[in-house]
Amino acid sequence: MKLTIIYDNEVHTEGLKADWGVSFLIESEDTRMLFDTGAKGDILLWNMQKLGITAGDIDEIFISHDHWDHAGGIPALLKTNPDIRIYVPESYKSEGKNLIRIKEPTKIREHMYSTGELAGIEQSLLIETKKGLIIVSGCAHPGIDKILETASTYGKIHALIGGLHGFNEFCLLDDIELVCPCHCTQHIKEIETLYPDKYIQGGAGKVINL
Repeated sequence: MKLTIIYDNEVHTEGLKADWGVSFLIESEDTRMLFDTGAKGDILLWNMQKLGITAGDIDEIFISHDHWDHAGGIPALLKTNPDIRIYVPESYKSEGKNLIRIKEPTKIREHMYSTGELAGIEQSLLIETKKGLIIVSGCAHPGIDKILETASTYGKIHALIGGLHGFNEFCLLDDIELVCPCHCTQHIKEIETLYPDKYIQGGAGKVINL
């Protein structure tokens, strides 16, 4: 299992572009899933091209929530891959033949689950690995406590990756082994200082083997 940050506010790999938004490519034995699509299709496609990824390589898209900086790249992807499946939370406003709406906790495929739409706005992705559960978060609008509570029903949590917004209940990270805060996270430096052994720096181009 491998996660590549394609779109982020910061750049990890020279030649990629930074912009407000987030997108991850998650590669497992049976799928290549894009988690969110950033804000701008041209930047998403630029970074994908630099990383050797094409829209045709992507099997499915998981959208955390209906905000411009997470779903803005969808039209650019559909131009090349018009039949791609897109998992969206129930509150997602746009319509389309490809959309699969999720309200409750749902198994998407083997070892991958949605938390379901939490707080009427956002879903997170849960990935089962041999080391434990990986949580991939778009912005964590429902609150990390709520996301962790839902995720814990699937097993022990190993890692937390993604946008955490204003999250500052740092003690909730004590039992998590890896944390990669990026995008909208306001307290990245505090997390790095408090948990230097589990902190992973993000940025477009960063690859995390899970």
